[in-house]
Amino acid sequence: MLKKIKNKIYQLLKLPNEVKELQRRIDILQRSIGRIELRQTISQSYDDVQAHEFQVYSQWGEDGIIQSLLRSVPIVHECFVEFGVEDYRESNTRFLLQNNNWRGLIIDSSSKFTQLIRQDDIHWRHDLKVACQFITRENINDILLSNQVTGDIGLLSIDLDGNDYWVWKAITAISPRIVVCEYNSLFGYRRKVTIPYDHNFVRHDIHHSGCYYGASISALVHLADEKGYALIGSNSTGLNLFFVRKDVIGELKKRSIEEVYFQARFRDSRDEAGNLTYLDFDRRLRQILHLPLYDIDLRKQISVKDLSDIL
Repeated sequence: MLKKIKNKIYQLLKLPNEVKELQRRIDILQRSIGRIELRQTISQSYDDVQAHEFQVYSQWGEDGIIQSLLRSVPIVHECFVEFGVEDYRESNTRFLLQNNNWRGLIIDSSSKFTQLIRQDDIHWRHDLKVACQFITRENINDILLSNQVTGDIGLLSIDLDGNDYWVWKAITAISPRIVVCEYNSLFGYRRKVTIPYDHNFVRHDIHHSGCYYGASISALVHLADEKGYALIGSNSTGLNLFFVRKDVIGELKKRSIEEVYFQARFRDSRDEAGNLTYLDFDRRLRQILHLPLYDIDLRKQISVKDLSDIL
């Protein structure tokens, strides 16, 4: 036993970066647990998903929200799919993989990032498939089928920073019970709008600010309803929406768009050199007024400046 402990210590001494990263994650989780208790104390409803937020690997509080949904949504096949994971150090499914031992498929267009993931211990410790693909609505089902991920799965997380609406609309190969999808609060909540489909869309190539991407909350809720999903809530930063398939929603409370939407306060806008500009909501919006949107109700192209409800 003593020999094993010594060997473990030697291993840790050789891996200072990994130890630091682990300690950082532990510190984040400890702070998150305290915030959970506070949110559940002040929340008007325990059913509010934001009351369950905690962060281990997710960007915000998605780890906790997903764990809370798993207590209510029966999962038959413990499998997930996540798009746009970069190096997978920050994601919506890594905690699900490591804590719940699910299997999954992650997809990113960068060969650099996907190679890093394949070199990580997580790739052999868990049943994790890694695909290097630039996702479009034309190829998404083929990607899923070629990786043997089909039918009823536990969770789908969509973060493409672009064609999110169009790709989710195109998906037929899988029927996830929980869907996490990013929305763009700059587009307001009254109009069902999305960026026009462009199979080559890259967020910062289209506009340097990075503020032009995705779809409005109303567009995604409309699409979700068409595909058989109900809106359950969002994270507290105004970024990710959570949907549950209606046939497994159980006692979970459906939320209205008005209850869930608010103007995101994170300030990730960039200048032409790629530097953060820290612009507030109104100034971020003004940068992209000239850019086009597709109005789902009108079935035609408009521009961001036509969204008079948020100007």
